[in-house]
Amino acid sequence: MAKTDKQSAQHHESPRLRVLLGAAIAIGPGKADLLDAIAANGSISAAAKRMGMSYRRAWLLVDTMNGCFRGPLVASTRGGAGGGGAQLTPLGVEVLARYRDMEAKALDSLDEDLTAFTKLMR
Repeated sequence: MAKTDKQSAQHHESPRLRVLLGAAIAIGPGKADLLDAIAANGSISAAAKRMGMSYRRAWLLVDTMNGCFRGPLVASTRGGAGGGGAQLTPLGVEVLARYRDMEAKALDSLDEDLTAFTKLMR
């Protein structure tokens, strides 16, 4: 699920929502973008390449997310003759949708304050 036009057009100095489980970031903007890329590309490797990160980094982020929720957000199949792949699980689809909704609500609720705050910045 991509960001809405309103989210993209709003403040450059916008808040970044992160949901923690203990010390681990269960999901945040980068991890949500990675989930979007996995959904769009059908693989962790292609998603990592699209985002300009190593496969290992992407895999570690997926592993952290999978460990923070009651089930995996991404299901992957090993490569082989036909190649591997990855897709969001139903839980992954729900977590991503709820995260994007919380992100939009946070931005909307802070719009007036961010406008005033931005005027205080260089």
